Amino acid sequence: MKYVGLESSKLEFKLIIPDSSKIIKTVIGFCNAKGGKLVMGIKDDGSIEGISEEEIHEAMEWLDHAVYEACTPPILPLIYQQRIDGKVLLVIEVASGSNKPYYQTSLGLSLGTFIRLGPSTVKANSDIIEELKWQSRGISYDQLPLYHTTIEDLDSDKIQHFLNHRRNGITSPLTKDVLLSYEIIKKEHTSDYATITGMLLFGKSPQQFLSEAYILCCHFSDFKDREAIASRTCKGTLFEQFDESFDFIMDRMNKSFKIENRKREEHWEIPPIAIREVLMNAILHRNYHISAPIKISIYSDRIEFFSPGGLPGPIDPSELESGITYVRNTAIAKVLWEARYIEKMGSGFITLFKSYRKEGLLTPEVKEGTNFVKCILPRVHADTIKDGIEGQILSLFKIGEEISKASIIKELKIPKTSAGRALNKLIESGQLTRYGNGPTTRYGLTLKG
Repeated sequence: MKYVGLESSKLEFKLIIPDSSKIIKTVIGFCNAKGGKLVMGIKDDGSIEGISEEEIHEAMEWLDHAVYEACTPPILPLIYQQRIDGKVLLVIEVASGSNKPYYQTSLGLSLGTFIRLGPSTVKANSDIIEELKWQSRGISYDQLPLYHTTIEDLDSDKIQHFLNHRRNGITSPLTKDVLLSYEIIKKEHTSDYATITGMLLFGKSPQQFLSEAYILCCHFSDFKDREAIASRTCKGTLFEQFDESFDFIMDRMNKSFKIENRKREEHWEIPPIAIREVLMNAILHRNYHISAPIKISIYSDRIEFFSPGGLPGPIDPSELESGITYVRNTAIAKVLWEARYIEKMGSGFITLFKSYRKEGLLTPEVKEGTNFVKCILPRVHADTIKDGIEGQILSLFKIGEEISKASIIKELKIPKTSAGRALNKLIESGQLTRYGNGPTTRYGLTLKG
């Protein structure tokens, strides 16, 4: 029998009761992120093995005190035993903390702060620690003032244009109260400063003050090549960056035409709405405290969007189509929504996956790394993946990755000769490409856009 659920950022399995230091790191990681459960007595594949009741009783005598003493601020976990099909499990459960960052006292803040990244617990870097501090104070980084700026660094014409074209249809003059209400400026004592929101959306020269807040677009010659055919650095305001990078991507997408009802209609290989939503999500939810640009890489079989900062709020990549949304940059989001660059909060990934299913394309991937999110949009139709051994082999490949013959045999549990025949057919049909010779031979998708 298997435990309900898979390992994730909110659920971790252990076969035995680990030592206290490993438990403490996991608990801290849960508390700094989305909360979660550590379930002991479970194999990695979810099979229930159980733990002796004697071991569990001994552990419960010291666990809660050990966690409480080891963490700053103190953490009070819920520790209990769970019986399933006659076997007993030990469970430690914690909620997302409200006094972040939590850290292991003996290691200190810089070395002892941990977060959950997928099913793993990792040490938080300085950028993540700073963001955890803002979260606990209810502060959005985009609302902070830039103390080396003044109102004169903002473009009044751009602000007035926004005020004249808002979603509600109401126009208003540009006043200091309006600027304050949109978090475009911040008043401290007798001085007015442009905020990060104000500079990114309406600055005369945003990169003068936020040098890495731009988008780097590159078009590469092949699906695994690093030679750039073309590149563009998109600077200026977020509005200007969005428009320029969107145009760069669309100029490199294939399109066809058909006549329907005597009208000529365009059909793009990737729905423009999908590109638009992923690009806007990258701009809206990136962590502008991190000194790195958004990167967009276009290959023959996919587009990759790399955005600094993890997913905001307690949500896993697997839950993105649920419509749940957490906004990292609240002031920026308000302006983008009123400027009609955002249609509905929380609908971006729903629109993305829906548009891909409608076009029969391979499913997009969203990966969360250590302080970054990467979204991969395939330029490949799902109907290229067929039934049979060849289809099973193709289904193993991730866009842009390579697999060995041994891995294919092990994963599919098929004879070596069957794997060899199927691989040869796929190479002859142009769907796979062979790289290398002998034991180092690898195979990669060569599907065309």
